[in-house]
Amino acid sequence: MYFDGAGQEYTDETLRIAIERAKEDGLSLVIASNTGDTVFRALELGAGGLDIVCVTHMTGFRNPGENELEESKRAELIERSVKVLTTTHVLAGVDRALRTQFGGIYPPEIIASTLRMFGQGTKVCVEIAIMALDAGLIEYGKPIVAVGGSGRGADTALVLTPAHSNKVFELKIHEILVKPANW
Repeated sequence: MYFDGAGQEYTDETLRIAIERAKEDGLSLVIASNTGDTVFRALELGAGGLDIVCVTHMTGFRNPGENELEESKRAELIERSVKVLTTTHVLAGVDRALRTQFGGIYPPEIIASTLRMFGQGTKVCVEIAIMALDAGLIEYGKPIVAVGGSGRGADTALVLTPAHSNKVFELKIHEILVKPANW
């Protein structure tokens, strides 16, 4: 499915499609959610019972030392059997600091920019899948459904088999379930 635009207004439809596909084959569901709201919405739409990983922004993404996911929401997600991952973004991290400090572009940023050619949500889906695998929160070698977006909410869902960051080019995108057509 292709949406006419990108953004939060496509969250419910994206999540319905992702949840249905994850249930179809018993796949893990990895969702980007800085505040937890998208994962809570997935639970409201029937994702309970699935293996769910919530991947947040890293601490300090917006403001030094600050995490965008409130501790009460983190605790509630964990109580509802959602695994929560807050870590450095695999396609930014130290390379972004080098670019900011010294200029230039670095390999992970080239990968990120290439993925953005398919839309911001596609880059997010690939990135969070790698991060979840590197953290040991999903099973190696197994396809998953990844959900990402272009800002707030969700507008992209992919079925992919992630690879560890040290073997990033082994990642395989199997299906584009939904994405903005006019990115």
